[in-house]
Amino acid sequence: MYLTIEETAEYLSLPVGYIESLILERKVRAVHDGERYLINKEQFTHHLEQMEKMKRQLAEYWNEPIPEDPDVKDED
Repeated sequence: MYLTIEETAEYLSLPVGYIESLILERKVRAVHDGERYLINKEQFTHHLEQMEKMKRQLAEYWNEPIPEDPDVKDED
């Protein structure tokens, strides 16, 4: 199923400008029918799933505790 930029923005609760920038940066593929861009709904959903996955991985990385260094000795 193909959606226009405006329909995609409404469906995902994102600003129209953000979706347009993703298309122009070629992060999201779109078909131009002569009047407007059409976006495959499933493809855009996949892009957002990948972005959420990267956010989770980054959060896990930042929340991981730093291990103690066994070679550190208190010289005081």
